[in-house]
Amino acid sequence: MIASSKRSPLTYLVHATVLFLVVIWTIPTAGLFISSIRDKDQLSVSGWWTALSTSEQLIIARANDPKTQVQEGDLFVIRGNLLDGSSGDVTKFGSSSLEPEAFDAGAVADLRKGQTLQVMENGDYAFSSPTPWEGRSQRIFYTAEIPPRFTLDNYREVLSTEGLGKSFLNSLTVTIPATIIPILVAAFAAYALAWMRFPGRALLVAAVVGLLVVPLQMSLIPLLKSYNLIGEFFGVGSKTYVGIWLAHTGFGLPLAIYLLRNYIAGLPGEIIESARVDGASDFDIFRKIILPLSFPALASFAIFQFLWVWNDLLIAMVFLGNNEEHLVLTGQLRELLGSRGGNWEILTASAFITIIVPLCVFFSLQRYLVRGLLAGSVK
Repeated sequence: MIASSKRSPLTYLVHATVLFLVVIWTIPTAGLFISSIRDKDQLSVSGWWTALSTSEQLIIARANDPKTQVQEGDLFVIRGNLLDGSSGDVTKFGSSSLEPEAFDAGAVADLRKGQTLQVMENGDYAFSSPTPWEGRSQRIFYTAEIPPRFTLDNYREVLSTEGLGKSFLNSLTVTIPATIIPILVAAFAAYALAWMRFPGRALLVAAVVGLLVVPLQMSLIPLLKSYNLIGEFFGVGSKTYVGIWLAHTGFGLPLAIYLLRNYIAGLPGEIIESARVDGASDFDIFRKIILPLSFPALASFAIFQFLWVWNDLLIAMVFLGNNEEHLVLTGQLRELLGSRGGNWEILTASAFITIIVPLCVFFSLQRYLVRGLLAGSVK
């Protein structure tokens, strides 16, 4: 008789919690993607959750130039179409900003001096006047029901921006060294704080923990002043790649040392002691034992550091500036938003363009992370 296996309620609770977290993280990402492929006019008047429903928009248009008027009997008529061949239905219209929805579609609106305006549901309009039309073309206010419209124009606008390729290379130039340097420094420091005996080690660990709570914004101005003084002393510019590499290294080191130190300190002490008995130096132990076993922690911090530096805008603006020679990708995309930052279609499309490289880094390091875990367990 085979006993039936039953899952405990805790298992169902864990699965439900994981599913809930996945949904919570997926919904905003899905909304961002849907917004990035929506028409910018529809995006400005309705949320992404209404992407599949018809949206109502109040639009202002100008009639054709008076030169296009034709005489029909005793009337001079200007004809055209408000929708320009696109799908949609006009529901109301008007000729004044005070009453933009004064008339239903198909009605004839009496203007001044015997002039009339008629707008049909399909967008066709006709301005009629007993005298020839002169001056500027007339304005038409109308409300239209526009069906869902999806387009890749937002991505084309972002990708066709001048200087985008240069800023992409600048971001890679900043991010790759700013990720590698703190990992190298933190790995040596973490090993020393975990397995080497020297006076003041506990104070150094406490100082590293204390630096975790210091806001980096507090150190930007003093650090920039120091850069300026050093640049003046040596006769070089202060806003260079070396400066921002050192800045990101300094800001990332406390977390890196803290994470790696805790991980390395948890490794079996018998392995280190056996290596010392066999005559291995601290550098040999670090290189041949600690680094291979610590690869999961190194890969994890590399993901965090890369994402932080790649998405950074504040530190890049402070230590590199806004010049085109050193402008990073986030700074270039910020310039596309305009002075008021209201171009949401640019913002959403830019988000998915900038996420491509971090995703590649994450999935590539995730594969090595699993490999490092397995290798560590075997060793």
